[in-house]
Amino acid sequence: MIYGIQLDSDSRCIHYHQPHDVAAMECGQCHQYFACYRCHNLVVDHDFVPISTKDTKPVMCGRCKHKLSFQQYQDKVCPYCFAKFNPKCELHEHLYFKD
Repeated sequence: MIYGIQLDSDSRCIHYHQPHDVAAMECGQCHQYFACYRCHNLVVDHDFVPISTKDTKPVMCGRCKHKLSFQQYQDKVCPYCFAKFNPKCELHEHLYFKD
């Protein structure tokens, strides 16, 4: 399940809602998937904690809801439904992932 504020059918949220904003990230503390760190920080009682890139499946495709490895996410397209992920998410990668 993907959490966030005002999610659409592809899990885009109130903060990030461009066509390719369909990747949800797992919080390293609560291990729930959120549309973005801002939604997470407004919904739960702790700040978003980056998760290891070595974690089994730290990303979920917002369109088909398949869980993805960090390596699969790095291809910028879901290997299951072929939804494209926003390439500008690299600017926020440090908020979501750690080595």
